[in-house]
Amino acid sequence: MSSTPLAAIPSPRSAPTFRGRIGRDARSGHYAVPRRYRLHLSTACADGLRIAVTHSLLGLDESCPAVFLSAVPDCPSGGHSALRPLYEASAHRYSGPAAAPVLSDDWSGRIVSTHAPDIMRDLARHFGEGGPQLYPCGAESEIEAVERLCAEGIEDAAQRAGAAGVEQDERDEALGRLLETLGSLDRWLDGREHLIRDELTAADVELWVSLVQLDTVHRNHLDAAAVQRIADHPHLWAYGRRLAAHPAFGTHLDLDGIARRHHAHCRGLEAAGAAVQILDWAAHAADETGACRS
Repeated sequence: MSSTPLAAIPSPRSAPTFRGRIGRDARSGHYAVPRRYRLHLSTACADGLRIAVTHSLLGLDESCPAVFLSAVPDCPSGGHSALRPLYEASAHRYSGPAAAPVLSDDWSGRIVSTHAPDIMRDLARHFGEGGPQLYPCGAESEIEAVERLCAEGIEDAAQRAGAAGVEQDERDEALGRLLETLGSLDRWLDGREHLIRDELTAADVELWVSLVQLDTVHRNHLDAAAVQRIADHPHLWAYGRRLAAHPAFGTHLDLDGIARRHHAHCRGLEAAGAAVQILDWAAHAADETGACRS
C-alpha cells in the first residue's frame, strides 16, 4: 500500500502498565485456553470500543467473556473500583488508577494486558479461529500504519485543533493536518467498501472508532466552519455510516456514555461546532439483530 495515504507516522501512544501476551506455548505462562481470560472494558472509551467491536466480530462471548464497565470511572483517581483488586494483585503497592481496558487471567486473578492493540491481536490470533481474518497474513505493516495515522493524523490533530490555551497558528496547523488526513482517506475510499482489503480487517475497526471520536468528542471544541470542512468528505463518512449499520459495530455505540465520559473529564471550552453533528449515528447504528435502532 505504498500508494495509500497510510504513511508511517510516529505513534503517540505511551507505554501501558501491563504488556503481557497470550501465546500458543504453555511455557509462555499465558497460553490460549477458552474461558481462561476475561475482558473488562467501557465502550465509552475509544480503546474499549475498539476491543468490543473486535470481540463481537470474532464471536468470543463464550471463549473470552467480556465485562462492560460504566462510561464514567467511579474512582477519584479516574479508574474503576471493580478493577482495583486486579491491579493490586498484579503490581505490589499499585497506586495508579485502575483503568480499563483490561485483559485478565481468571486462573491467577491478575492482569495480562492493558494495551488495546496487543489485546486485539491476541484475541484474533488465538481465539478467532473460524471468524473473519482481522489481521490477514501480510497486512500487519498496513494495519500498524492505519493505527499511527488515526492516532496522529485524526485524533491527536483534532485534539490540538480544538485545544484551549493554544496559539491560533498551532491550532490552524493541526486542523490542516487533520483535513489533509481526512482528504487522503476520502480519496482512497472512493469506490472501496473497506480500507485495506476486500473484507473487514482491524484497520476498519481502528478508523471507524477514530471517526466516532472525531464526531462525538473532538467536534465539540471546533468552530462550525472547521466542522463543515471535516464533514465535506462524503466517501469517508459514508464508510462510517455503513460500518455503524453492522451489528458488531453499532451494537456497542454508546453515544450517551461517550458524552458523559467526555463531559466528566474535559476541561476545554465548547465551540460552535458542537451543534453541527456530522452523522446521526443513532439513526444508522444497528442492534444485535442487524436492524437499525431508530
